Amino acid sequence: MERILKGGFLAGYRTYILSGAGILTAFCAYLVGDNDIFTTLHAIFTLGGIYFLRKSNENKGKENG
Repeated sequence: MERILKGGFLAGYRTYILSGAGILTAFCAYLVGDNDIFTTLHAIFTLGGIYFLRKSNENKGKENG
């Protein structure tokens, strides 16, 4: 039970999951007609930027110093 509460095998991937869900939501809102193409692209580029910022800030196995 503790493993589920701490995130299980997805622990540490919250930013990636939220970015993916946001991109999917923006695309679906465009398909339904709630957003125009410019609003959709703005949301996708913003969430993609958050994804790549998180990816570039990872330690990549290197030690500080």
